Amino acid sequence: MKLGTLKSKKNPDGELIVVSQDLQKAVKATSIAPSLREAIENWDEVKPKLETLSQELSSGKLKEAFQINEKDLHSCLPRTWLFADGSAFIHHIKLVRKARNAALPETLETVPLMYQAESGQFLASTDDIPQIDFAHGTDFEAEVGVITDFVPMGTTAEKALEHIKLIVLINDVSLRGLIPAELAQGFGFFQSKPQKALTPFAITPDELGEAYQSGRVHLPLNVKLNNEVFGQPNAKEMHFHFGQLIAHAAKTRNLAAGTLIGSGTVSNENSKLGSGCLVEKRTIEQIEKGSPTTSFMKDGDTVEIWMEDKNGKSIFGRIFQKVKKV
Repeated sequence: MKLGTLKSKKNPDGELIVVSQDLQKAVKATSIAPSLREAIENWDEVKPKLETLSQELSSGKLKEAFQINEKDLHSCLPRTWLFADGSAFIHHIKLVRKARNAALPETLETVPLMYQAESGQFLASTDDIPQIDFAHGTDFEAEVGVITDFVPMGTTAEKALEHIKLIVLINDVSLRGLIPAELAQGFGFFQSKPQKALTPFAITPDELGEAYQSGRVHLPLNVKLNNEVFGQPNAKEMHFHFGQLIAHAAKTRNLAAGTLIGSGTVSNENSKLGSGCLVEKRTIEQIEKGSPTTSFMKDGDTVEIWMEDKNGKSIFGRIFQKVKKV
Protein backbone atom coordinates (compact mmCIF):
# COMPACT_ATOMS: atom_id res chain seq x y z
CA MET A 1 0.00 0.00 0.00
CA LYS A 2 1.19 3.50 -0.88
CA LEU A 3 0.05 6.62 0.94
CA GLY A 4 0.58 10.34 0.47
CA THR A 5 -0.57 13.77 1.57
CA LEU A 6 -2.22 16.59 -0.32
CA LYS A 7 -1.29 20.12 0.71
CA SER A 8 -4.01 21.91 2.66
CA LYS A 9 -4.39 25.55 3.60
CA LYS A 10 -6.61 24.58 6.51
CA ASN A 11 -4.65 21.67 7.99
CA PRO A 12 -0.87 21.64 8.53
CA ASP A 13 -1.04 17.83 8.46
CA GLY A 14 -2.55 17.94 4.96
CA GLU A 15 -5.09 15.45 3.61
CA LEU A 16 -4.45 11.71 3.48
CA ILE A 17 -4.56 9.98 0.10
CA VAL A 18 -4.17 6.38 -1.06
CA VAL A 19 -1.93 6.15 -4.13
CA SER A 20 -1.89 3.75 -7.07
CA GLN A 21 1.02 1.38 -7.64
CA ASP A 22 2.27 3.42 -10.60
CA LEU A 23 2.06 6.65 -8.54
CA GLN A 24 -0.18 8.24 -11.16
CA LYS A 25 -3.59 8.24 -9.46
CA ALA A 26 -4.93 8.71 -5.98
CA VAL A 27 -8.10 8.88 -3.94
CA LYS A 28 -8.75 10.89 -0.79
CA ALA A 29 -8.84 8.78 2.37
CA THR A 30 -9.86 11.53 4.80
CA SER A 31 -13.08 9.69 5.66
CA ILE A 32 -10.86 6.96 7.14
CA ALA A 33 -8.25 9.23 8.74
CA PRO A 34 -7.80 12.97 8.17
CA SER A 35 -4.01 12.72 7.83
CA LEU A 36 -1.17 10.23 7.71
CA ARG A 37 -0.13 11.25 11.21
CA GLU A 38 -3.58 10.39 12.54
CA ALA A 39 -3.69 7.18 10.50
CA ILE A 40 -0.48 5.88 12.03
CA GLU A 41 -1.76 6.78 15.49
CA ASN A 42 -4.74 4.50 14.89
CA TRP A 43 -3.00 2.04 12.57
CA ASP A 44 -4.60 -1.24 13.63
CA GLU A 45 -8.06 0.23 13.09
CA VAL A 46 -7.49 2.15 9.87
CA LYS A 47 -5.03 -0.10 8.00
CA PRO A 48 -7.68 -2.63 6.82
CA LYS A 49 -9.89 0.22 5.60
CA LEU A 50 -7.01 1.85 3.74
CA GLU A 51 -6.08 -1.50 2.18
CA THR A 52 -9.66 -1.94 0.94
CA LEU A 53 -9.58 1.53 -0.57
CA SER A 54 -6.22 0.74 -2.19
CA GLN A 55 -7.69 -2.39 -3.78
CA GLU A 56 -10.67 -0.41 -5.07
CA LEU A 57 -8.29 2.16 -6.55
CA SER A 58 -6.33 -0.61 -8.28
CA SER A 59 -9.54 -1.92 -9.84
CA GLY A 60 -9.84 1.32 -11.83
CA LYS A 61 -13.53 1.67 -10.96
CA LEU A 62 -13.36 4.46 -8.40
CA LYS A 63 -15.02 7.59 -9.78
CA GLU A 64 -13.37 9.63 -7.02
CA ALA A 65 -9.85 8.79 -8.27
CA PHE A 66 -7.84 11.70 -9.64
CA GLN A 67 -4.59 12.25 -11.50
CA ILE A 68 -1.69 13.17 -9.22
CA ASN A 69 -0.01 16.54 -9.69
CA GLU A 70 3.40 16.60 -8.01
CA LYS A 71 3.00 20.24 -6.99
CA ASP A 72 -0.16 19.44 -5.01
CA LEU A 73 1.70 17.00 -2.76
CA HIS A 74 3.25 17.67 0.60
CA SER A 75 5.84 15.43 2.17
CA CYS A 76 4.03 12.17 2.88
CA LEU A 77 4.22 13.08 6.58
CA PRO A 78 4.18 16.89 6.90
CA ARG A 79 4.94 16.85 10.64
CA THR A 80 5.19 14.36 13.47
CA TRP A 81 6.11 14.02 17.14
CA LEU A 82 9.69 12.82 16.78
CA PHE A 83 12.35 12.48 14.10
CA ALA A 84 15.38 10.60 15.44
CA ASP A 85 18.08 10.39 12.79
CA GLY A 86 20.68 7.66 13.03
CA SER A 87 23.99 7.13 11.30
CA ALA A 88 23.85 3.47 10.40
CA PHE A 89 26.38 3.49 7.56
CA ILE A 90 29.82 3.23 9.18
CA HIS A 91 31.68 4.22 6.00
CA HIS A 92 29.89 7.58 6.12
CA ILE A 93 30.89 8.12 9.75
CA LYS A 94 34.53 7.39 8.96
CA LEU A 95 34.57 9.85 6.06
CA VAL A 96 32.81 12.76 7.77
CA ARG A 97 34.94 12.36 10.90
CA LYS A 98 38.02 12.37 8.70
CA ALA A 99 36.77 15.54 6.98
CA ARG A 100 36.76 17.45 10.28
CA ASN A 101 39.79 15.66 11.82
CA ALA A 102 37.65 14.10 14.52
CA ALA A 103 38.35 10.78 16.25
CA LEU A 104 36.08 7.80 15.66
CA PRO A 105 33.94 6.76 18.64
CA GLU A 106 35.15 3.64 20.45
CA THR A 107 31.62 2.24 20.18
CA LEU A 108 31.48 2.77 16.40
CA GLU A 109 30.39 -0.80 15.65
CA THR A 110 28.32 -1.48 18.77
CA VAL A 111 26.24 1.63 19.57
CA PRO A 112 24.37 3.63 16.89
CA LEU A 113 24.92 7.37 16.61
CA MET A 114 21.65 9.33 16.72
CA TYR A 115 20.39 12.87 17.13
CA GLN A 116 16.92 14.39 17.56
CA ALA A 117 16.04 16.37 14.43
CA GLU A 118 13.39 18.88 13.37
CA SER A 119 10.01 17.15 13.12
CA GLY A 120 7.43 19.92 13.37
CA GLN A 121 7.60 21.07 9.75
CA PHE A 122 8.99 18.89 6.98
CA LEU A 123 9.49 20.49 3.60
CA ALA A 124 7.39 19.18 0.72
CA SER A 125 9.37 17.05 -1.69
CA THR A 126 9.49 19.87 -4.28
CA ASP A 127 9.94 22.79 -1.87
CA ASP A 128 13.02 24.99 -2.19
CA ILE A 129 15.82 24.56 0.33
CA PRO A 130 16.07 28.03 1.91
CA GLN A 131 19.60 29.28 2.56
CA ILE A 132 20.40 32.51 4.35
CA ASP A 133 24.22 32.36 4.18
CA PHE A 134 26.19 30.20 1.75
CA ALA A 135 29.19 30.21 4.10
CA HIS A 136 27.10 27.70 6.08
CA GLY A 137 27.94 24.98 3.53
CA THR A 138 24.60 23.63 2.29
CA ASP A 139 24.63 19.86 1.79
CA PHE A 140 21.99 17.21 1.05
CA GLU A 141 21.91 13.78 2.68
CA ALA A 142 20.00 10.99 0.95
CA GLU A 143 18.50 8.60 3.49
CA VAL A 144 15.94 5.86 4.04
CA GLY A 145 13.51 6.28 6.92
CA VAL A 146 10.84 4.27 8.71
CA ILE A 147 7.68 5.39 10.50
CA THR A 148 6.64 3.42 13.57
CA ASP A 149 3.52 2.89 15.59
CA PHE A 150 3.78 3.23 19.39
CA VAL A 151 7.04 1.66 20.64
CA PRO A 152 7.31 0.86 24.37
CA MET A 153 10.43 1.84 26.26
CA GLY A 154 12.98 -0.97 26.38
CA THR A 155 11.79 -2.70 23.19
CA THR A 156 14.40 -5.10 21.82
CA ALA A 157 15.90 -4.70 18.35
CA GLU A 158 14.09 -7.75 16.98
CA LYS A 159 10.76 -6.76 18.50
CA ALA A 160 11.26 -3.22 17.19
CA LEU A 161 11.11 -4.51 13.61
CA GLU A 162 7.42 -5.33 14.19
CA HIS A 163 6.73 -1.66 14.90
CA ILE A 164 7.83 -0.50 11.42
CA LYS A 165 4.65 0.40 9.55
CA LEU A 166 5.84 2.62 6.69
CA ILE A 167 9.05 3.35 4.78
CA VAL A 168 10.07 6.69 3.22
CA LEU A 169 13.08 8.50 1.77
CA ILE A 170 14.54 11.63 3.39
CA ASN A 171 16.71 14.56 2.40
CA ASP A 172 18.44 15.42 5.68
CA VAL A 173 19.67 18.92 4.79
CA SER A 174 22.90 19.75 6.64
CA LEU A 175 24.91 22.94 7.00
CA ARG A 176 28.46 21.64 7.10
CA GLY A 177 30.06 24.95 7.95
CA LEU A 178 28.16 25.12 11.23
CA ILE A 179 28.63 21.55 12.42
CA PRO A 180 32.20 21.67 13.85
CA ALA A 181 31.56 24.65 16.12
CA GLU A 182 28.26 23.26 17.34
CA LEU A 183 29.74 19.87 18.18
CA ALA A 184 32.73 21.51 19.86
CA GLN A 185 30.30 23.00 22.38
CA GLY A 186 29.45 19.46 23.42
CA PHE A 187 25.69 19.75 23.03
CA GLY A 188 24.96 18.34 19.57
CA PHE A 189 23.38 19.56 16.34
CA PHE A 190 20.82 22.33 16.11
CA GLN A 191 21.50 25.29 13.79
CA SER A 192 23.41 23.00 11.43
CA LYS A 193 20.40 20.72 10.91
CA PRO A 194 17.49 22.76 9.44
CA GLN A 195 14.22 21.56 7.87
CA LYS A 196 14.20 18.23 6.05
CA ALA A 197 12.17 16.92 3.14
CA LEU A 198 10.45 13.55 2.78
CA THR A 199 9.33 11.78 -0.37
CA PRO A 200 5.71 12.41 -1.40
CA PHE A 201 4.80 8.77 -0.81
CA ALA A 202 5.22 6.38 2.11
CA ILE A 203 4.88 2.64 1.53
CA THR A 204 4.17 -0.40 3.66
CA PRO A 205 7.19 -2.75 3.88
CA ASP A 206 5.44 -5.50 1.89
CA GLU A 207 5.57 -3.23 -1.17
CA LEU A 208 9.31 -3.93 -1.38
CA GLY A 209 8.97 -7.72 -1.45
CA GLU A 210 12.37 -9.42 -1.22
CA ALA A 211 14.09 -6.04 -1.32
CA TYR A 212 13.15 -5.56 2.34
CA GLN A 213 15.05 -7.98 4.56
CA SER A 214 15.82 -7.94 8.27
CA GLY A 215 15.20 -4.25 8.71
CA ARG A 216 17.19 -3.13 5.66
CA VAL A 217 16.18 -2.01 2.16
CA HIS A 218 18.26 -3.88 -0.42
CA LEU A 219 18.10 -1.37 -3.26
CA PRO A 220 20.24 1.48 -4.63
CA LEU A 221 19.32 5.03 -3.66
CA ASN A 222 19.60 7.32 -6.68
CA VAL A 223 20.93 10.86 -6.32
CA LYS A 224 21.34 13.55 -8.97
CA LEU A 225 23.00 16.92 -8.46
CA ASN A 226 22.02 19.54 -11.05
CA ASN A 227 20.47 16.76 -13.18
CA GLU A 228 23.72 14.76 -13.32
CA VAL A 229 24.18 11.37 -11.63
CA PHE A 230 25.90 11.90 -8.27
CA GLY A 231 25.54 8.52 -6.61
CA GLN A 232 23.74 5.18 -6.47
CA PRO A 233 24.81 3.73 -3.11
CA ASN A 234 22.95 0.62 -1.99
CA ALA A 235 20.93 0.95 1.21
CA LYS A 236 21.54 -2.70 2.14
CA GLU A 237 24.95 -1.84 3.64
CA MET A 238 23.45 -0.49 6.89
CA HIS A 239 25.67 -1.68 9.75
CA PHE A 240 22.79 -1.18 12.20
CA HIS A 241 19.38 -2.27 10.88
CA PHE A 242 16.24 -0.27 11.58
CA GLY A 243 15.24 -2.50 14.49
CA GLN A 244 18.51 -1.64 16.22
CA LEU A 245 18.02 2.08 15.56
CA ILE A 246 14.47 1.98 16.95
CA ALA A 247 15.59 0.05 20.03
CA HIS A 248 18.36 2.59 20.61
CA ALA A 249 15.85 5.45 20.44
CA ALA A 250 13.46 3.62 22.78
CA LYS A 251 16.05 2.68 25.39
CA THR A 252 14.86 5.28 27.91
CA ARG A 253 11.50 6.46 26.54
CA ASN A 254 8.35 5.38 24.77
CA LEU A 255 8.23 6.39 21.11
CA ALA A 256 4.96 7.99 20.08
CA ALA A 257 3.09 6.56 17.10
CA GLY A 258 4.32 8.42 14.06
CA THR A 259 7.96 8.48 15.11
CA LEU A 260 10.30 8.79 12.13
CA ILE A 261 13.67 7.03 12.33
CA GLY A 262 16.31 7.90 9.72
CA SER A 263 19.11 5.65 8.51
CA GLY A 264 21.66 8.40 8.07
CA THR A 265 23.30 9.06 4.72
CA VAL A 266 23.35 5.93 2.56
CA SER A 267 27.01 5.13 1.99
CA ASN A 268 29.02 2.24 0.53
CA GLU A 269 32.66 1.20 0.80
CA ASN A 270 32.76 1.05 -3.01
CA SER A 271 33.38 4.68 -4.00
CA LYS A 272 32.52 3.85 -7.63
CA LEU A 273 28.86 3.81 -6.59
CA GLY A 274 29.08 7.50 -5.73
CA SER A 275 27.89 9.21 -2.57
CA GLY A 276 24.69 10.24 -0.84
CA CYS A 277 26.02 13.65 0.22
CA LEU A 278 28.55 16.28 -0.81
CA VAL A 279 30.82 16.04 2.21
CA GLU A 280 31.62 12.41 1.38
CA LYS A 281 32.65 13.28 -2.14
CA ARG A 282 34.69 16.22 -0.90
CA THR A 283 36.52 13.99 1.59
CA ILE A 284 37.31 11.42 -1.09
CA GLU A 285 38.65 14.23 -3.29
CA GLN A 286 40.74 15.46 -0.37
CA ILE A 287 42.24 11.99 0.05
CA GLU A 288 42.82 11.32 -3.65
CA LYS A 289 43.70 14.80 -4.94
CA GLY A 290 44.92 16.70 -1.90
CA SER A 291 41.96 19.09 -1.78
CA PRO A 292 38.20 18.99 -2.47
CA THR A 293 37.04 20.24 -5.86
CA THR A 294 33.29 19.81 -5.44
CA SER A 295 31.62 22.82 -3.83
CA PHE A 296 28.68 22.81 -1.45
CA MET A 297 25.31 23.78 -2.91
CA LYS A 298 24.82 27.25 -4.34
CA ASP A 299 21.78 29.36 -5.15
CA GLY A 300 19.86 27.58 -7.94
CA ASP A 301 21.50 24.16 -7.49
CA THR A 302 19.14 21.17 -7.50
CA VAL A 303 19.16 17.75 -5.88
CA GLU A 304 16.98 14.79 -6.82
CA ILE A 305 16.57 11.67 -4.66
CA TRP A 306 14.55 8.58 -5.57
CA MET A 307 14.57 4.78 -5.48
CA GLU A 308 13.48 2.29 -8.12
CA ASP A 309 12.27 -1.30 -7.94
CA LYS A 310 13.90 -4.12 -9.92
CA ASN A 311 11.79 -3.11 -12.93
CA GLY A 312 13.02 0.47 -12.88
CA LYS A 313 9.78 1.92 -11.49
CA SER A 314 9.86 4.70 -8.90
CA ILE A 315 8.77 3.43 -5.48
CA PHE A 316 8.39 6.53 -3.30
CA GLY A 317 8.16 9.29 -5.88
CA ARG A 318 11.01 11.77 -5.87
CA ILE A 319 12.48 14.50 -3.77
CA PHE A 320 13.44 17.32 -6.15
CA GLN A 321 14.62 20.49 -4.46
CA LYS A 322 16.31 23.71 -5.48
CA VAL A 323 18.48 25.81 -3.19
CA LYS A 324 17.12 29.34 -2.88
CA LYS A 325 18.75 32.37 -1.27
CA VAL A 326 16.42 34.05 1.22
